Amino acid sequence: MCERFTVSAALITLIVLGVTVALFVWDRLPVMVVALCVPVALWATGVLDLGEAFGGFGDPTIIFIASLFVVSEALDAAGVTTWVGGVALRLAGESRVRLVVVILVLVALVTAVITPNGSVAALTPVVVVLAIRAKRSPSELLLPLAFGAHAGSLLMLTGSPVNLVIADYAEAAGVGPFGLFAFAIAGVPLVLITMIIVVLLGPRLIPHRSPGRSLRDLGAQAALLTEHYALGEDDALRLSRGVGVIEAVIPPRSAFVGDRVHPGMPTESGRIVIRAVQHKGEDVQSGHALHAGDTLLLQGAWEDLAEAAQDPDILVVDDPEQIRRQTVPLGVGARRTLVILGVMILLLATNLVPAAIAGLLAAMAVIVTRVLSVRQVYAGIGWTTVILVGGLMSLSTAMVKSGAAEQLADALVRVVGNAGPYALLAVLFVVTAALGQLISNMATAFIVVPVGLAAAAEMGVSPAPVLMAIAVFAAAALLTPVATPANLVVMEAAGYRFGDYWKLGAVLIVAYGLVGIFLVPLIWTF
Repeated sequence: MCERFTVSAALITLIVLGVTVALFVWDRLPVMVVALCVPVALWATGVLDLGEAFGGFGDPTIIFIASLFVVSEALDAAGVTTWVGGVALRLAGESRVRLVVVILVLVALVTAVITPNGSVAALTPVVVVLAIRAKRSPSELLLPLAFGAHAGSLLMLTGSPVNLVIADYAEAAGVGPFGLFAFAIAGVPLVLITMIIVVLLGPRLIPHRSPGRSLRDLGAQAALLTEHYALGEDDALRLSRGVGVIEAVIPPRSAFVGDRVHPGMPTESGRIVIRAVQHKGEDVQSGHALHAGDTLLLQGAWEDLAEAAQDPDILVVDDPEQIRRQTVPLGVGARRTLVILGVMILLLATNLVPAAIAGLLAAMAVIVTRVLSVRQVYAGIGWTTVILVGGLMSLSTAMVKSGAAEQLADALVRVVGNAGPYALLAVLFVVTAALGQLISNMATAFIVVPVGLAAAAEMGVSPAPVLMAIAVFAAAALLTPVATPANLVVMEAAGYRFGDYWKLGAVLIVAYGLVGIFLVPLIWTF
């Protein structure tokens, strides 16, 4: 009876696995819905009890991943990302080679701290500006940005949620947790290889496209508005840590229609000043009764402008929070954020506390020091990723408990035969790389890791090189735009098509395979 239940549970788990992969590939349901269906299905079919099915949501890895999102949001909100982008603008110039090198180094370093999706989202506007100033198409530089992020995710433990999951499995498997910089042994060579390949082969492998819509570059917003409203040099707008500007339009049926205004007058609150008024595109210099369609230039403290932007009686052209983040490098809270980041990295590097505690302390410090509000913290967390990880942990648990992982491992070992552990890594590379182009690399890791661990146990080899190799293989999500959110972010900004990724990606994915199969076992021996 026990044997029949094991086989039956394993079959159910494999069916759930197959349906999950199919739903991810079908891409008609939200990712988080699919992820939440997994523990529900495993509980409903009796494969897992309720605690096991939803135990992933209480895992310390979930806490650490959410904490990293908070720290990432703090770096962006405090203007640290903007400052880093400004440094890149000064260093890059117009040389294609210099642009590529600066972008790849920059995105790799940023990704090591805030993950590929966060770094690519933050740096895409910076790279677009770099391309425009160098008189190049953004499509020449945005694909290297995304691919550089994948390589950079292997520089530190914090570089990717996959790394955290792999480190968690390593500790559970008895090989000890991978340290903060353990992944850099694979990450540094991959960053350098990516750089060399993009420099040498980029012009032939990266397509030239035109984006469907241009991204807003708010970096020169002050100069643009000064010119648009003809304020003159003496009255030119100057944005700072404390003071900003927004442009607002009076909509139809606004309560402000008919109010008399003039440049220089304060608003009713007394905290915001009307710097300029335009009616039908013409500047108004004296008292004017507002009409629908009139535009106002408002200046005041950033927090007051953010509050004014919520007024339904005006339409704000650009969100003041976005203007501040793009125009004020190292703004309010930047020093506090960098100190918090430094302490978190120190705690992770020294293993003084578990990773989840280090991340949680950093996230709480960001709130207590008022770098972010609670509302900003909630908005900054990538809930899709958090739910994806928590939900799919149940699938990994079920594969081990039901024996499905062991059965797949048996089949894998039979395929490998007597070819040895290197052949095992080669097969794992093919499976991981194939799945990783269709579903998220996080989902791929949860599917492949239990199989890889079971296969390593059957072959009598250490799980350490297998786990580290899977981390490398999972990062090679380079052939399609749907492989990771980072790939999708640059797709719209550059105007790429679905088939534009595979040429450069195919060359790079071979490098990931070679590093995972041959370099990793040199450090973590079988």
